[in-house]
Amino acid sequence: MADQYAHSGDDKRPTEISAIRWEEPPEGPVLVLLDQTRLPAEEVELVCTDASVLVEAIRSLAVRGAPLLGIAGAYGVALAAARGFDVDEAASALAGARPTAVNLAVGVRRAQSAHETALAKGGDVRQAAAAALAAARQLHREDAEASGRMAEHGLALLDELLPGGGHRVLTHCNTGSLVSGGEGTAFAVALAAHRTGRLRRLWVDETRPLLQGARLTAYEAARSGMAYTLLTDNAAGSLFAAGEVDAVLIGADRITADGSVANKVGSYPLAVLARYHHVPFIVVAPVTTVDLDTADGASIEVEQRPGHEVTEVTAPQVPAVGTEAGGGIPVAPLGTQAYNPAFDVTPAELVTAIVTEEGVVSPVTAEALAEVCARSHRGTAG
Repeated sequence: MADQYAHSGDDKRPTEISAIRWEEPPEGPVLVLLDQTRLPAEEVELVCTDASVLVEAIRSLAVRGAPLLGIAGAYGVALAAARGFDVDEAASALAGARPTAVNLAVGVRRAQSAHETALAKGGDVRQAAAAALAAARQLHREDAEASGRMAEHGLALLDELLPGGGHRVLTHCNTGSLVSGGEGTAFAVALAAHRTGRLRRLWVDETRPLLQGARLTAYEAARSGMAYTLLTDNAAGSLFAAGEVDAVLIGADRITADGSVANKVGSYPLAVLARYHHVPFIVVAPVTTVDLDTADGASIEVEQRPGHEVTEVTAPQVPAVGTEAGGGIPVAPLGTQAYNPAFDVTPAELVTAIVTEEGVVSPVTAEALAEVCARSHRGTAG
């Protein structure tokens, strides 16, 4: 079902990381993913031959991050179509793999709709599969372009809020090339600041319990030659108190109609700290992350992760796909109950600005978000 092979550690590593790609070997099309559960110890790829393997990769966080989940979902539908599986069944499984991340369902629907339209117009199964793949590739290209525009808008906002450069930016979770068709969301802004000599320091939250900051953001920052420092999540308060944070930059997994932001758990405490210390709290996300059908933060379904992610520590090089509790080193007594939400929700009033590829929303209001989405839709239609 899925094959894994490790890259040689000796090849030259580019700054931009290929987190996902479509390939068509003689034995049939496949979706190739960089297994993020194995980083930074190993660069290993998963080869998905059907949607069920991709669903498991999504649930295990081998592939993760809102924009990339949308791309993966679209490719998953295309893979099911190309391989002759039931497309609607695959689409349903993919869309439900991680409920909080709205991009996943958006990507799935986009490829599924292209497939259905092709069939409705009299196309055969091969033409419908080709239409689904074309939709996935188009979404992939659009996300890469959106990443570049978000970086431009975000850097301009930083320069406006913090004139003179020397930005000291705190980030949470992972928002770079590993979650995007381009160079990411929040990380792409920090990377743009670095390239123009305006980034003094990137503060990287570890992001417990799965350490996406320590394992992934630090990995990307090191590859990019950025000045970065890793800290435990609970050290952020002392960093603010010392006056060492100029801005917080995070991504988002869902932004509701009223501007509430669901992001990796630990984001909300940063927003509270930022407000108390008068530090800008900036969310960077593509328009596809804005969910106007969800009214407010209380309406978001927050994914609850397995307790063993908290009660055990798993080394990055241990394969995560298909494993269950017991694969790690226990750090709590046997039978300990664990509270492990994947995300928390930050209300709009704590968000200084939301940066999208269509521009900056500040102050964050329902009306301003709706206008940004309408502008994006007009651009897509044109």
